[in-house]
Amino acid sequence: MSTKPEVSTPNSAPAREPLALGVCSWSLQVKNVPELEGFLDELGVDVVQIACGDPHHASWDEGDDMPRAARAAGFLMTGAMLGFPGEDYTTPQTIQKTGGFGDPSLRAERLERLEWGIDRTVALGLSDLTLHAGFLPPVGSPERSSLLDTLARAGDLAGRRGVTLAFETGQETAELLRRTLDDLKSPHLKVNFDPANMLLYDMGDPIEALRLLGPDIRSVHVKDARRPKVAGTWGEEVPLGEGEVDIKRFVQTLKSIGYTGSLVVEREVGDQRGRLRDVARGLEFLRACLAE
Repeated sequence: MSTKPEVSTPNSAPAREPLALGVCSWSLQVKNVPELEGFLDELGVDVVQIACGDPHHASWDEGDDMPRAARAAGFLMTGAMLGFPGEDYTTPQTIQKTGGFGDPSLRAERLERLEWGIDRTVALGLSDLTLHAGFLPPVGSPERSSLLDTLARAGDLAGRRGVTLAFETGQETAELLRRTLDDLKSPHLKVNFDPANMLLYDMGDPIEALRLLGPDIRSVHVKDARRPKVAGTWGEEVPLGEGEVDIKRFVQTLKSIGYTGSLVVEREVGDQRGRLRDVARGLEFLRACLAE
């Protein structure tokens, strides 16, 4: 006789101010919770999106005890982030082959890894987990149906534990992501909006994408970039305000669509001190944007 799996839900996270500023833990290349606390104090923020602990978004000295240590710390967590072993961001072509659930031969093991990430999200007392779904096949592609079946299963796994999966933008156009979410019709699958990714992958206008995806945006990475100069290559990630996102207009548009979540700065290039410097300047730039 079969029984339904027990459903457990994360504890409620502490309330945050609308459009509260924060940072991604992996951007600071931290190795343990006290180091993260120290950098947040230095930056003057207490909001963080935290890496579950994986090869791409930071491992933790605390190991399996990390969730307890993070919950006992003095910062507020907006959600967790999961990467998959074997994802290769060397070129747009390598990540298309290795990213998310794109490779059918890796889907079973990555769903297992996702379950681990969901468990860790719950242990952290959180209800949101961000990840890359992988390159979405266009409508009419023979590969589309099987990938959507996998994403639907991922949403079901998350929903059983009271977790929402937020797919990062950028590896597809906003129109294709909108169509995919509409096709899936899952209340557990939403969007983590990263405007710079859309430029790095050359996948359209991030401002227009905000308007199209607005109802499903759960969280935001604030990052800036320039489009690639040569098709099929990476664009360039740059400090906030120095790229083509138009961060001031981006913030204004977020307000206009009614977004009230956190604005979490992400920086993925440079050494630790360089990233810390760029994040600090980015936070100051965002404060000025919000004050206007």
